[in-house]
Amino acid sequence: MRSPLAVFFIVLFLAVNVLFMLAPTAMLAIQAVFDDDGAFTLEYFQALAQYQYASSFENSLILSLLSATVGVIAGGLIAFAVLKDDAPRWLRSVVTSFSAVAANFAGVPLAFSFIATLGTLGLLTKLLKTWGIDIYAAGFSLYSIGGLTLVYSYFQIPLMVIIFFPALEALRPSWREAAENLGASTWQYWRLVGLPVLAPSLLAAWILLFGSAFSAYGTAYALTSGNIALVTTEISAVLSGNVVSEPQIGAALSVGMIVVMVLVLLASNLLSARAARWSVKS
Repeated sequence: MRSPLAVFFIVLFLAVNVLFMLAPTAMLAIQAVFDDDGAFTLEYFQALAQYQYASSFENSLILSLLSATVGVIAGGLIAFAVLKDDAPRWLRSVVTSFSAVAANFAGVPLAFSFIATLGTLGLLTKLLKTWGIDIYAAGFSLYSIGGLTLVYSYFQIPLMVIIFFPALEALRPSWREAAENLGASTWQYWRLVGLPVLAPSLLAAWILLFGSAFSAYGTAYALTSGNIALVTTEISAVLSGNVVSEPQIGAALSVGMIVVMVLVLLASNLLSARAARWSVKS
């Protein structure tokens, strides 16, 4: 039988979820299907098919897919290198500490840092020009989807390092020893044992990084001033437009975004549950 204190905290937790998650979501859904006169309509959801809003979802999805993929690959390789048996013991502490800071370094400070480094007049851009390398003439632009992917990778890679450490540590040394005793090469071990075991964790991490990029706002807005249509920046534009404010469109965009995020979280929970079967039991 649960103690009264445990029941109190469970009820409190559920109340907080209802108050700060379910209630705002319900309010957005209601606002998106009723016009100013209170009549039911689906025109605001239909408006999402317009090029401006459809392209914002497309750009957000492309940016999230690219940055999540870069984060998983680069972060996974860094985590693997840090946890190798021949890696210095102090390396993990340094990488973990840096990753904890970098994973939370976003918004205006991150945008300013990249503008000062890789902007058209950035320090690294000017330095490369003195060496005869003009990255902007070659087609690079910090103020594009590719540039945003690079900027997002700054916090996506450290986040991947942090969340992937436990999955790598869960690989049992006995599996590697058994594979070697049976004559398996390093490639065969990773192809037939290591990667299949890590696959659910890799997919779950990829989905989490996707959700992180899909919901980001401050960095993209500060870097591009809203010139690249993303769902988050479009929501801001329709809610605080200088010409006209369209809260119902903003609500419809928010509901569409919530649907994507709910699907991401559901998939993440399913994959995490599957990955848990391979965790080391104490």
